Amino acid sequence: MCTRMLATVGADFDLRTLRAVRVLRPLKLVSGIPSLQVVLKSIMKAMVPLLQIGMLLFFAILMFAIIGLDFYMGKFHHTCFHKDTGELAADFPCGMEPPARTCPNGTVCREYWIGPNYGITNFDNILFAVLTVFQCITMEGWVDILYNCKYVFE
Repeated sequence: MCTRMLATVGADFDLRTLRAVRVLRPLKLVSGIPSLQVVLKSIMKAMVPLLQIGMLLFFAILMFAIIGLDFYMGKFHHTCFHKDTGELAADFPCGMEPPARTCPNGTVCREYWIGPNYGITNFDNILFAVLTVFQCITMEGWVDILYNCKYVFE
């Protein structure tokens, strides 16, 4: 039957996909060893609570991303430019008024700068906001995001 199906498919069919199924051969051991059955069943039972915890975590990330959208949308694209040449003078966000980081003399804070981390770290849309919040909760580069948010807040 399998040869008939392969004959109808033609010569273009790649058998490497069928060889990938060989990875599943060790699962035959589960039927022979009862202790492996117990371990596999307990892993499967743990998947549902782990999925629920993952959904709760995603909901929390989404909430903080929406708060970030409200506070910081478009704020990370302001930076210091030279007044006379118009060239980029700094690699950090700036604000217009003194509670925020202001630009030194001879420069002005204006748009449009791509933003920190080549424009990836921002709160301009929900996807980048979720990514930025995820970066914060993994604690990988969260200090830079903290200072960037401090620099732009007016």
